[in-house]
Amino acid sequence: MLKDIVEVRPLDGFRLWLRFEDGVTGTIDLAALIPLDGVFASLSNVNHFRQVRVLPDIGTIGWPGGADLDPDVLYALLTKEPIALSKDGTQRS
Repeated sequence: MLKDIVEVRPLDGFRLWLRFEDGVTGTIDLAALIPLDGVFASLSNVNHFRQVRVLPDIGTIGWPGGADLDPDVLYALLTKEPIALSKDGTQRS
């Protein structure tokens, strides 16, 4: 897929509004998507969560401390399109 995220806005709760390079927009509830523990534990702090930024060199979003999310997964969730996999089970671009 390789659709880059070009804009992100933190919303109430643990939701994010995203805009992709092709114009697709939508809201994702991260609390429903990922457990806020392990590498994502710091995101349970609303002040840290609101520090989300676009990481243009890798086309996704991330937070201080290194947590980031796969833009293809977020795109698939917003568009309800499955992620295409190659025959060996890896994600196709």
